Amino acid sequence: MKRIAVAFVAGLALAACDGGPAEAPSERGSSAAAPQAPETAAAAGAPDRRGAEPREAADLDAIGEAFVKLALGVGEHDPAFVDAYHGPAEWAAAAKAQKPSLDDLEAEARALLISVARARETEPGVRGAMQEKLIRAALARIEMTQGRSFSFDEETRLLYDAVAPAYDTADFDAALEEIDALIPGEGPLAERVDVFRNSLAIPRDRLRAVFDAAIAECRKRTLARYDLPDTERFTLEFVTDKPWSGYNWYQGDYESVIQVNTDFPIVIDRAVDLGCHEGYPGHHTWNIKLERDLLEGRDWIEYSVYPLFSPLSVIAEGSANYGIDLAFPGPEKIAFERDVLFPLAGLDPAKAATLDKLNTARRRLSHARNYVARDYLDGRITREEAIDLMTRYGLQSRERAEQGVRFIETYRGYVINYNLGRDLVGAYVDARVRGGDDPWAVFRFLLSTPLAASDLASSQPPE
Repeated sequence: MKRIAVAFVAGLALAACDGGPAEAPSERGSSAAAPQAPETAAAAGAPDRRGAEPREAADLDAIGEAFVKLALGVGEHDPAFVDAYHGPAEWAAAAKAQKPSLDDLEAEARALLISVARARETEPGVRGAMQEKLIRAALARIEMTQGRSFSFDEETRLLYDAVAPAYDTADFDAALEEIDALIPGEGPLAERVDVFRNSLAIPRDRLRAVFDAAIAECRKRTLARYDLPDTERFTLEFVTDKPWSGYNWYQGDYESVIQVNTDFPIVIDRAVDLGCHEGYPGHHTWNIKLERDLLEGRDWIEYSVYPLFSPLSVIAEGSANYGIDLAFPGPEKIAFERDVLFPLAGLDPAKAATLDKLNTARRRLSHARNYVARDYLDGRITREEAIDLMTRYGLQSRERAEQGVRFIETYRGYVINYNLGRDLVGAYVDARVRGGDDPWAVFRFLLSTPLAASDLASSQPPE
């Protein structure tokens, strides 16, 4: 089946980094066997049958095709829903020409839920389980586009199969105390941290050299463990006026466009972060594996479309963030930055140790954005209070905090995918490493297996 890459522009996608962990982020060399996929997943509740007519039993291939067409239809009403598509061109053209109504799309989604539940009775396994979650997420997004409101937690459960934990701000405040001692001085802590980090910004005339070196190292470390297609490639672009710091536009046929936003100063540590997150072993690698292993290797047509508001985003963003630590374990990241990137950027390597300690402490604040988003979207705090909290716990300027709140207003619960997603992926990999598996082998399994957040949580072996 001939496929064509058709990009659907969205303000944020699986490849989008809106500022990093605390801002608003093997085939070779291993004899350890990859963990096995669970054969079944817990069945979701019975679908609401309003407006849906039961259909004849369908196999998962037919359901996969129907889901792609459903997603394309939703994308005609909700431009942010479809991030990228590289399936049959005529399907995209038909969706644009026909533009089915939201009511028709809702009825189709409900009918598909009935079909996939029946199909899973005879075809159990991870494919059908993910299809059901994808359809349920599409239905929720259709309802949201129709005007229905969900609480923050209910929205993330329906769209991403995940709910962020409750938070105690005392934990965030304890991290701030540690950072206050690390970056002493007069004035608000957020301003002091902002000044320190901006002192390590990459000069604009050295951005290309620094990013080329960072991505090359990320790629080298990934290719040492994974066999990627010889034709895989990417283009690096520097852009402005975007709501995110980095973005991977996957083009299909193993090609990506990686964009880096230069609206704000780019601190030296972001080069490796974005090189891994957007490229290797992050989004570029993940997309290649989906296309090669699932779409082409198994003819699972549903992986020709990426629906942004879906359970795929938890693994997509979580694995991209975890991939930074996988490629640069322990002190290796700061050592590479100090010895290679700092000199390239003309920065003082003596500041590297403080930067590393600061970033370690800031990671404890990564979930603060979930806390702010939940309270703001559920109406417990005002917009101004949300900006103040983003400034305090994000340790950033008011301008960055305002951008972070605009991000929340636009993409809502998507924020959980970066931090909670990273935690789930990290816990899953770490548990299997303790059982003797190679971390790169476990990570490869996650990149090429359709598991959702609840699968990761339920599949962790006992301590």
